[in-house]
Amino acid sequence: MYNDTMADLIQKQKHFYRSGATRPFEYRLRQLKKLREALIANEKQIIEALKMDLNKSEFEAYSTEIGIVYEELSFTIKHLRSWMVPKKAKTALTHFGSKGRIIPEPYGTTLIIAPWNYPFQLAVSPLIGALAAGNTAVMKPSELTPTMSTLLAKILGSVFEEEYVAVIEGGADVSQELLAQPLDYIFFTGSVNVGKIVMQAAAKQLIPLTLELGGKSPCIVHADAPLKLTAQRIVFGKFTNAGQTCIAPDYLLVHRSVKTELITCIQEAIREFYGPDPLSNTSYGRIVSEKHFHRLASFLQHGNVVSGGSTSPDNLTIEPTLLEQVTWDMPVMQEEIFGPILPIMEYDRIQEAVDMINARPKPLALYLFTREPEIEETVVGNVSYGGGCINDTLMHIATPYLPFGGVGESGMGAYHGRGSFDTFTHYKSVLKQTNLFDFTFRYPSSKNGLKYLRKLLKP
Repeated sequence: MYNDTMADLIQKQKHFYRSGATRPFEYRLRQLKKLREALIANEKQIIEALKMDLNKSEFEAYSTEIGIVYEELSFTIKHLRSWMVPKKAKTALTHFGSKGRIIPEPYGTTLIIAPWNYPFQLAVSPLIGALAAGNTAVMKPSELTPTMSTLLAKILGSVFEEEYVAVIEGGADVSQELLAQPLDYIFFTGSVNVGKIVMQAAAKQLIPLTLELGGKSPCIVHADAPLKLTAQRIVFGKFTNAGQTCIAPDYLLVHRSVKTELITCIQEAIREFYGPDPLSNTSYGRIVSEKHFHRLASFLQHGNVVSGGSTSPDNLTIEPTLLEQVTWDMPVMQEEIFGPILPIMEYDRIQEAVDMINARPKPLALYLFTREPEIEETVVGNVSYGGGCINDTLMHIATPYLPFGGVGESGMGAYHGRGSFDTFTHYKSVLKQTNLFDFTFRYPSSKNGLKYLRKLLKP
């Protein structure tokens, strides 16, 4: 059923792309502005959809989704013309008389598979990059956030013809059918396990792709950190969206000397942000599905709950929870948590923390709280991770000046700002040779060719 429909859609988009309509700067700029106008006009409905699917408050919806997309659009619109300009390239002595250029070129027809945890931002942000780079796009939103999925289809369908931008709703079977199509680029955001499936499908057709995945992102708190401020920023990063954030601090590595005081500060910050009973706070996020709720609730059986731990199965909510006495072999430390549960481990020397992180797959994010430059350099210089913050959490994702992406199991490729344009762009190298003269020594008929080549290309 899907295959014929999708095949027709992809061919329709390829035909439109080959017409050259998406190439001019004026066309791209006009489409980005149309997108911005449509999002502004539907902002109320976007907020309502996020409330319906994930119980996000208006504040959280705007600060973590809508506002970031607006900033991304404004930044792209402002800089697009300069990004599109071909760049001159130097030529070697062996190419005397020639000129080199690097030309930014769209890939063609792209596929964007979006996740459920930030179903607006993580769907529209890559779309901005795809359109800015001159591509057509097929978007597959998550079926776990059906209200937002339907709204995206409605909004984008009212602005763009499907030969340019199309939204296809559905589950994993729809994604599989889409991945079987002859696409020119794939952009996937989701779990590591599904990322492997996407990459395998792309490999069958040698389709280039970006994978924005996840992993267990550590948060290190050194002995010299200002604990009250540190606690507030950790609580913000961990419990926003009920912990369902790919770059949320997954676990804490705390210097033994400040652990007890830090826990107290975190408990105070939780009460300040969410009240004495977070489960009754109408602005506190809920878990996306029963399946995810039960997976998270099972983690509460491991370690020692020192704060929180209450759940509401009827509302799919879990109280912000701190766990102590956890070990690496426990399920809570074996997989990405993706919920409001924060395990806490100790260290005495910073090298211990570095070694613990390096013994595991490379994380998507890392956070370090310290005032000592030496500690900062030790961690940043010796741990591989996608990106992160010093003395904060999450905020590196919110600036278009920093490309965002993973490394190793946490993903490949990056986007945001110029990074989004680059991701959806092939940089084509072109050498234009002069016809005024020729270097005959390069031809096999030249008697002294090897002699000249040895002089020019010597080690």
